[in-house]
Amino acid sequence: MELDNTQECFVRLWLRLEHTRRLLWVQHKRYCIRNVLKSWFGHEANDEFIWKVCHQAMVDDESQTGWNELPTPMLYPRRHREFLRAIVAVKCGISFYRVNLS
Repeated sequence: MELDNTQECFVRLWLRLEHTRRLLWVQHKRYCIRNVLKSWFGHEANDEFIWKVCHQAMVDDESQTGWNELPTPMLYPRRHREFLRAIVAVKCGISFYRVNLS
């Protein structure tokens, strides 16, 4: 998966989130950061990569372990927005705050 710091990339990732949520539900798997990353990146999503994304995706000082159940993207968009920002930041090797959401 090719990621960059653009609006098109975020739209693509957002749409893929809902598709992944349904796919994991059909497979009777938990909809969590760890399973989403493993389904998107395969073997590239090792423990270090998952830890970096979880560490940067903290919302309201809520620590993420990667196994926490994620809510539906449409009901709680902020958590998912921060999750996608963390993915782009880690993959592109840039600061979390340099990720452009406008």
